[in-house]
Order: sequence, then structure tokens, then C-alpha cells
Amino acid sequence: MTETSRPGAATADHGHVEVDSVVLSAELVEGGSVASHDVAEYALWLGDDALVIAQQLGWWISRAPELEEDVALGNIGLDLLGHARSLLHYAGAESGRSEDDLAYWRDEPQFRSAHLFEQPNGDFAHTIARQFIAAHYLFELYTRLQASGDATLAAIAAKSVKEVDYHRDHAVQWILRLALGTDESRRRMVTGLSDLWPYVDELFVDEPLIDRLEGVAVRPSSLRQAFDEAIVPVLAEAELDVPRGFISSGGGRGGRHSENLGFILAEMQVLARAHPGASW
Repeated sequence: MTETSRPGAATADHGHVEVDSVVLSAELVEGGSVASHDVAEYALWLGDDALVIAQQLGWWISRAPELEEDVALGNIGLDLLGHARSLLHYAGAESGRSEDDLAYWRDEPQFRSAHLFEQPNGDFAHTIARQFIAAHYLFELYTRLQASGDATLAAIAAKSVKEVDYHRDHAVQWILRLALGTDESRRRMVTGLSDLWPYVDELFVDEPLIDRLEGVAVRPSSLRQAFDEAIVPVLAEAELDVPRGFISSGGGRGGRHSENLGFILAEMQVLARAHPGASW
């Protein structure tokens, strides 16, 4: 099934929902690159972001408001899972761990995801609000990361940015559809954005690791202007204001998380931990 029949979808065939389609990026399979400790930590940040939000999106399969949204959100989740696999594979090579080791055998304080990605799905409007923020951030990040001095990160970014561009378009179309729809859909969209906006600022904080990776990592603060310039016109078209209010203290990059991550990991890791070494 393609995504072309959904409002605002990309015109290209976005593919079928198949686990087999989630493959490691060719540059990892063929190159065998091993990251330095700092580059591995940076790849872990990005991989954890993608892994956590992919896990969250899987919940919507069979629960979305439309059948085609089951497919769309499933495909977006698979794209993000593919990004996570590539990034965690690269991160793990430095310590001799696989992407599965990193996904299933770390506890909450060892994860480096930003708080936005671990926020609950909530209702459909909440999930769209989270996707709207995440996709715009990831698009700006991967656009810049293509110029990284680390060839593996640059190659992962070049592949990922094309997929995230579709995710961005999908979220924009739903923001407009919900905000300009019924009174109830608009109320839910406003609530979703208000609830998630406190977690935006953490995405653009420059941690000390970034200073050590000049020319390799993307400086988060450098992305904020482009992010705002992309977000604000969409909100204006949807007749929505940029949310105001408290700003979350963050801490995800240092392993300090909300209670939400524990529930996500419990669901994601239970099978692997109940049957160590099993394969199917």
C-alpha cells in the first residue's frame, strides 16, 4: 500500500510495513567503521532518540483513527527504527556491543534520549504534535549532519533526511487538518502542542560533548533558527499561536529521565530479557 491517497502524502511509494525492510545502512554493513568514544556517545544520543519514538509509534498500529494512518505511522516508525539500528550499530562498535545489546540491555540512566521523544502518545493529536516537533528538529539536524567530518554519520544522515522530510510533511498535514477541523479536533491539537512545547528547548542545548566534536557533530543551538522559521508559518496557517509556558529542565542527554521512559523500556525489553539469546 502506498501513502499517495492520504491528504498531503508524498507522491512516492513509501513502501509496505515489513520488518524485513528495516536493514542496516549499507555504509555500516560494508564499511565496518569503529567510532571514537565521543563519536560513539553522540551516535548513541541520536540512536536513542530514534529508538524511543519508534517504539512509541508502534502502539498506534490497529489503533489509529483511519486504516491508512495505521500504515502511515507504522511506516514512519519503521523508518525511525532503521535510523536507530544504524546509529546504535555504529555507537556499539566502539565497545563491542550490538544494536540489540544497546536497545535491550541498558537501563533508564544509560539511555541518552531527549525528553520530547519519551513523552506519552496521549491521543492522536498529542502524537501528531510530538511528530511535528520531532520531525522538524530531525530534518534540520540530518540536513546539517550530512556535512559531518565523520563519513559514517554523514552517510546515515544523507539516508535519514529523505525519510524525515516525509515525516515532516505528514505531521504538517495533520496539524492543519486537526487545527482547522472541528472545535473538538482544534481543542485537542492546541492541548497537544501546549503539553509538548516545554520539551522543545532541550533539543537545542549545547552539551560539553558537542565542543569536543567540532566538525563532526551538529551544534544543536545552530538549528533553532531554522526550526523556528519552519514551524511558525505552519502554526500561522493553522491559526495557532506558538505555545508559551514553563520550560522543562531536560537532562535526557545525561541519563536523567521522566517516569515515562521506564514504561517504554519495560514493554520494549521484556521479551529479550525473558528469553536471553533467543532468535526467531
